[in-house]
Amino acid sequence: MRPIRETLPIDEARALVFEALPPVARVERVALSQAGGRVAAADTVSAVDVPPFNRAGMDGYAVIAEDTFGAGRYEPRVLRLIETIYTGETPTKTISSGECAEIATGAPMPAGANAVVMVEETERVSDAEPSGGAGNVRVFTPVYPNQHVGRQGADLKAGDVAVARGTLLTPARVGALAAAGLAEVDVYAKPRVAILSTGNEVAEPGAPLPPGHIYDINRYTLEAITREHGGDPQARPAAPDTIADLTEALTRAAAESDIVVFSGGSSVGERDLILDVIEARGEVVFHGIAVKPGKPTVFGRVDGKPVLGMPGYPTSCLSNAYMLLVPMLRVMAHLPPWTPHIVSLPLARRVVSTTGRHQFYTVRIRDGQAEPAFKASGDITSMAAADGYIEIPAQTDVVEAGEIVDIKLF
Repeated sequence: MRPIRETLPIDEARALVFEALPPVARVERVALSQAGGRVAAADTVSAVDVPPFNRAGMDGYAVIAEDTFGAGRYEPRVLRLIETIYTGETPTKTISSGECAEIATGAPMPAGANAVVMVEETERVSDAEPSGGAGNVRVFTPVYPNQHVGRQGADLKAGDVAVARGTLLTPARVGALAAAGLAEVDVYAKPRVAILSTGNEVAEPGAPLPPGHIYDINRYTLEAITREHGGDPQARPAAPDTIADLTEALTRAAAESDIVVFSGGSSVGERDLILDVIEARGEVVFHGIAVKPGKPTVFGRVDGKPVLGMPGYPTSCLSNAYMLLVPMLRVMAHLPPWTPHIVSLPLARRVVSTTGRHQFYTVRIRDGQAEPAFKASGDITSMAAADGYIEIPAQTDVVEAGEIVDIKLF
């Protein structure tokens, strides 16, 4: 047994982690349909004007704006209809003074016209009306030049940067790339995350459970959180608790990934060997964080790759994944920091914390209050049954019932 005699505050641990995290430099080209949520690796320049032509912004009539000046409900201007223009068609006639063209929203504006009158502000004059000939249109309101017209290049001009390097590709930004006519885009590769569970007692879900064994929980929670925050999880077979097996697993993982995440084996028992393996193959940056749950966490480097050894208890492992792995992944993936949605509610019951350790404490939201959900570090339902968590600072030993707490929602 090798007890953890000193622990780092969580903020110091994060700072040391970030010092060892180069963002992934690899670039890959992906189809636009797969670009959402990725990060642009280069400035993307539009090759075309957007829109590529002057277009109608409303269903109505393309006109010369000056022909409508002075129009009113009782003194309409009457224009001669010379053409109908649908989307996807090219106008064939030029509008002269006293003329108009029926036009659909998005259709190209005809030459000569400089505005669109909404159809609701017009009336077609029938053949039966003696005051107007066939194909005449009464206009009941004036329009000004360029009214209801989308000007060529108003959105983007050819040569404009549609999306800058380092930009998160939100749905709207993917739309900007589509408008620029791009079918593919260069993005930063997702960090490859090797995920290894350790322990002779770990069994694969779906297989029979031998006596004394437990199903592997951490592999799947770590895969899910990695995928959710921009990483490419690469789960590996569970490694037995021997120096030789763990060393081989670590060496392979470091060679084939950008970051290695172990779960289990980071504590102080005779078979908690991750610390020894990292020391033998590389460098241990710290062992032990002043958090609850999740104290027995180790961070180091092997062959230049960051290695994070997480506690084996499922709640400890997953809570530290939120506090350490998530910010690590987002730095490596060039993603903006994670900003969980926070709601402030009164605490339903008194919570006693451990002085000197920053606590990650899960809660449910019930009847407008934060109901404690934490059971124990080994109980995954401490997380699964929770809506989010509160953080209790290391210097706080009690949070009283009724106190307003900030809940970070999962």
